[in-house]
Amino acid sequence: MKKSLKMLLLGLCLTLTAQAQNSVSVDKGGKQIAYSRMLFGSFIEHFDNQIYGGIYDPGNALSDEDGFRTDVIEALKALRMPIVRWPGGCFVSTYHWLDGVGKNRQPVFDKTWGVEDPNTFGTDEFIKWCRKVGCEPFICTNAGTGTPEEMSDWVEYCNLTQGKWGRLRAENGHPEPYNVKYWSVGNENWGRHELGARTVEEWGPLVRESAKLMRSVTKDAKLFAAATPDESWSLPLLKAAGWTLDYISIHGYWDPLFHVNNPASFIDCMMKTEAPEHDIRRTMDILDKAHFGGGKIKIAFDEWNLRNWHHPWHGDLRRGFDLEARRKNDIASTYTMAEALFAGCFLNACLRHSDIVDIACISPIVNTRGPIYVDHDGITRRTHYYTLYMYSNLLETHYVPVSLQTDTITNGKKHTPVLDIALTANKEGTRYVMAVVNKDPGKDVSLSIDFASMGKKAPKTVSGWVLAGKSPDDYNDRGDEHVKPESRTLKVKDGTVSIPAHSVTFITIQ
Repeated sequence: MKKSLKMLLLGLCLTLTAQAQNSVSVDKGGKQIAYSRMLFGSFIEHFDNQIYGGIYDPGNALSDEDGFRTDVIEALKALRMPIVRWPGGCFVSTYHWLDGVGKNRQPVFDKTWGVEDPNTFGTDEFIKWCRKVGCEPFICTNAGTGTPEEMSDWVEYCNLTQGKWGRLRAENGHPEPYNVKYWSVGNENWGRHELGARTVEEWGPLVRESAKLMRSVTKDAKLFAAATPDESWSLPLLKAAGWTLDYISIHGYWDPLFHVNNPASFIDCMMKTEAPEHDIRRTMDILDKAHFGGGKIKIAFDEWNLRNWHHPWHGDLRRGFDLEARRKNDIASTYTMAEALFAGCFLNACLRHSDIVDIACISPIVNTRGPIYVDHDGITRRTHYYTLYMYSNLLETHYVPVSLQTDTITNGKKHTPVLDIALTANKEGTRYVMAVVNKDPGKDVSLSIDFASMGKKAPKTVSGWVLAGKSPDDYNDRGDEHVKPESRTLKVKDGTVSIPAHSVTFITIQ
């Protein structure tokens, strides 16, 4: 009875507006792009149970001799995880890397998140963990309470065989340099919530001098700086420091649940699916205006997720944190098909702009809002884990621009295209894989595919993988991971394929 009432109410607020036949064809005027696999990266922070009790749990029967959870490592290997950003996040703006190396480590009070950090997981542990996962380490430096020299000393520790800090790494049992390539100056130093926040006038010069010191240590380092899709912040940054940078970093969470854990409904989430691409375009416009467009400086979307982490009263220094409220991030039923579909739309947007968007890191990779939930006895792969799995494992290597006509779905005064599509091909253009997101909560959608534009005859069937739940609110729970990609043979009738409701569907054309 409750389910029927829910679907009835959904039908009252949701309409499908017929505009044109849903159709897709190769855009013959578009340029094929060899996109970077770094788009499928992730992020981990010293927040709540992401590190301790998440990826690092010494003494647990599921951990290896170094204290790393082997079930998490295997799940990340299955994603072919290319890069992981660490140690924050807001945490990094009061983090001093020297506290987390060597044998005599002392716990410190984490002023950002209001808890004590034991410092048992530091730089050496992070690098060792990355090597086991098979990913590139991406280190974010302290541009809040830290200094440019401290940042460059960290680069020395990781990358040199000479000097005070290179010798310290060797003394700590790691004689070979780590050769960490990816380094960010700061996190969200533009924000009032960040400890050690900077003004617009301060930020560009600080980034410039920090980058100069860091590049003096490692000439070919890939350097990032905290930015936003807002011209008032990022344009002065680029004018002051653009010549020292390879990337600017932007972040996005589109269901803001900082203080009140009231997750948006499936249909409300679908109305947010175009927002990441708007942020990408705004940032590209800023790069063009600063004369760093065309790939001279690229975009790293190095924190992204549909929903923001729930941590009440962050930034309200007089009130203090409600630490127990962070357990609400663990509620399994939060992570529905909305997460899975939003992730698909986000990655499609990155692929469409992959000449400029080169790196993306889902935030975080485990616990909180992550696609993997870790408890003492095992892990749960949430719905968006499987979206990441499909994109990381099933796509071809080159993005192919398309022309798309699609209906819209409407919720109140808001609307969005019902389909979101990205097409990929191998280098030779003989095999295509199409990623299709159907945002409609209840209806399959017919999609007409112009096979001829791919140099193919329309087949009678195509092979596909479909990620779809029993309902748009379906989710995975501990011991019950039933929302998984399924291999299907999809019928083709007059060049048209039916795309299941609330699904991420991959279609192979060869």
